[in-house]
Amino acid sequence: MKGARVAEEAHRIDDDEGPEREVVRLVPAPVPTDAHDTARALGLCVAEVLTGAREVDSIARWITDEVHRHLQQRAAVAARSRQVGGRAPARALMRVGSVLVCRPADGVAEATVIVHTRSHARAVALRLEERQGRWRATAVGVL
Repeated sequence: MKGARVAEEAHRIDDDEGPEREVVRLVPAPVPTDAHDTARALGLCVAEVLTGAREVDSIARWITDEVHRHLQQRAAVAARSRQVGGRAPARALMRVGSVLVCRPADGVAEATVIVHTRSHARAVALRLEERQGRWRATAVGVL
């Protein structure tokens, strides 16, 4: 079965016929949601963070600590730029365009998400890695 994942689960059994022994069973491991769906949602969230419409902490469970620090810094620079330019943070109308995902290795997905606003488009590049049954962004870049 393509993409099937299993995890080992060990159990000790004690029967009347002999000494205690360990039996290893293979059980399905939790499968994370589709990488395409995660990339699509996370790409939009990252763009919202940079426009000031969303806090970085709201996506903390889907990003690593390093990505969290990076986005905090980028959001602070963007906020200063808006302040100097006299622009207030506003919830811009955004929509997700194309989403391209490649799978270079098991448990790894690399994606590009195009996020459109009224005036321009941004590309959000994401590296997603499967951790504890869900996808987490380990690297984020915005063009």
